[in-house]
Amino acid sequence: MSRPKAQPEAGLTIAMPKGALFAESAARLRSAGIEVPEDVGRRLTITTADGTTLLFLRPTDVPAYVEFGSADCGIVGKDVLWETDRNVAELADLGFGYCRLVVAGRRIDRYHEGAPFPTFLRVATKFTRSAETWFAERDLPVELIPLHGSVELSPLVGLADLIVDLVATGTTLREHDLVVVEEIGESTARFVVNPVRFRAKYDALVKLLERLSAVPA
Repeated sequence: MSRPKAQPEAGLTIAMPKGALFAESAARLRSAGIEVPEDVGRRLTITTADGTTLLFLRPTDVPAYVEFGSADCGIVGKDVLWETDRNVAELADLGFGYCRLVVAGRRIDRYHEGAPFPTFLRVATKFTRSAETWFAERDLPVELIPLHGSVELSPLVGLADLIVDLVATGTTLREHDLVVVEEIGESTARFVVNPVRFRAKYDALVKLLERLSAVPA
């Protein structure tokens, strides 16, 4: 006889990221006993039969909803946490959504082989906080160019010498004859909570965390 599926404590509000992490986040929550629909369409929030409220958000908005208590907890990529100063507690690495934040440049410039950087170094990225920190730690003055799309194009047309971007398989870099110069860090999905709500809803959040962590990535 199969064992009944354990149900999480009712009443939690969970911030879920749309986009690349959504499918695996939904699958992980289903394995934890939460009824996440296969297709949420254009809905921004739903309440499941067990009383869990789900918020469907842009990944960059998840930390804000958790910090200000609109969500008790959430799932978000480490890359988003690098770029925010929101006060959330990171409780677990869920292990999926692996990618790397890297510095990359044109193969022909040979920065990956140790060729010196230009005196006036320009770096295109949407990860401005992470990029600024990385170059400052190496005492390399840079001009950051914030971009939110087509970052790989910028070295090809002379807008920037380097880019800082996320890489999963490296296919996009190869297609544009770009190579990794340095790796800044590895990113995976993280389980974050509001510190005050964690104390108030400790049992429910710990049970949810245990179930999420019990599923292999």
